[in-house]
Amino acid sequence: MTRRALILLASAGSAALILAALGFQYLGEMPPCKLCYWQRYGHFVAIAAAIGVAIPMTGLVLVGFAGALSSAVIGGYHTGVERGWWEGPTSCSSQSIDGLSAAELLEQIMNAPLVRCDEVPWAMAGLSMASWNAIASAGLALIWLLALRARS
Repeated sequence: MTRRALILLASAGSAALILAALGFQYLGEMPPCKLCYWQRYGHFVAIAAAIGVAIPMTGLVLVGFAGALSSAVIGGYHTGVERGWWEGPTSCSSQSIDGLSAAELLEQIMNAPLVRCDEVPWAMAGLSMASWNAIASAGLALIWLLALRARS
C-alpha cells in the first residue's frame, strides 16, 4: 500500500474508534471515566495527522503513530486498573477509607466522580472497551509504522 492509503486507513480507524466511544457514551448511556477521555486524545492527534496525506512529511506520520500508540498504552493501563492489577488515578478509582473521620468520608463521598475507572461497564469476549481500544490502537500504530516505511 502507498503511504497515502496507509495514512487514510489509520486515520479512518481512529475516527471509527472515536465514533464508537461517542456511541457508547451518548446512545448507550455509558459516560466515560477520566482514563476513557485520556484514551481519546491520542486518536484526535492521529486524525489530525491525516493532513500528512496532503503534505507527506515523515514527522506527521510519526505524530499519527505517537497518537495511536499513546491511546494503546493508556488503554492497556486502563485494562490493568479494571482488572485490579494496579491502582488507577485516585480521582477515578476506589479509595481507602481507613483513618478518615466522618467529615472527611462525607467530603470524599460528596466529591466522588460518578464514573469509576476500575469498573467495567461493558465487555465483549471477556475484554472491556479499554482492552479493545488498546488492541485496536496498537493495530493502528502498526499501520502508522507501515506508512512510515512505505513509499509516497
